[in-house]
Amino acid sequence: MNLNQHRNRFIIDDQTMSYLDVGQGPVLLLGHSYLWDSAMWAPQIAELSQHYRCIVPELWGHGQSSQMPARCRSLKHLAEHYLALIDHLNIDQFSILGLSVGGMWGAELTLLAPSRVKSLVMMGCFIGFEPEVSRAKYYEMLDIMTKAKSIPTPLIDQIAPLFFANEVDRDNPQLINAFKQDLANVSAEQIDTIARLGKIIFGRRDIMEDVERLTLPCLIMTGTEDKPRPALEGYLMHDAIDGSEYIHIPKAGHISTLEQSEFINQQLLGFYAKHLN
Repeated sequence: MNLNQHRNRFIIDDQTMSYLDVGQGPVLLLGHSYLWDSAMWAPQIAELSQHYRCIVPELWGHGQSSQMPARCRSLKHLAEHYLALIDHLNIDQFSILGLSVGGMWGAELTLLAPSRVKSLVMMGCFIGFEPEVSRAKYYEMLDIMTKAKSIPTPLIDQIAPLFFANEVDRDNPQLINAFKQDLANVSAEQIDTIARLGKIIFGRRDIMEDVERLTLPCLIMTGTEDKPRPALEGYLMHDAIDGSEYIHIPKAGHISTLEQSEFINQQLLGFYAKHLN
């Protein structure tokens, strides 16, 4: 499937958001991971778009989206931007499928428009505070990027393995090498937005305080080898969100959509068959 033929543009606060619009049926709003783009969802779009309409916006400064509007200072602001996109498309009811920060802003968007969001899937995600040790580590990485106006090779070598299962160098070297090349290609212009967005993500508020308001069908999935978002965090969310489902993704790191695409597709199709059809 050539995803670029489904690419569209939406202007908000004088900046251009790139998004994919693929398929027909009940609407799924997909949110990708930080430092990735809509292609992270390619295996899922190919499957889900046969039954659903997949709207896949790209984060500011990622993919083909332009720089982040100056007034965007929180995940709630980000959620407001995606709600504006949904309104622009004249969509009333929709479901959210988010990985990592996609799940974080997805939870914020669900709280903003609870009557409009039919279901919420959060993969490799945690909606509580970022643990203090990891936040300090990530802030230091962001400061290095900002100073260098790029992502230096030693930093790429630290960052890339965080996104994959333990044996990715052996089992899927093409995947990690392609990601390393993408990081090396990040432009000086993108770095400012990437750093600002990183501070927003890792300095986020504790959405766990509002989980009692998440009363919709909710599925949580975590890779068994996810380093940034370990399974324990998935359990904490599952315990806190009444009626939620929790699934381990075997032999998967953070970008489980590409590492275990067939397993992910089966779980999503089963969940949506129960709750959307």
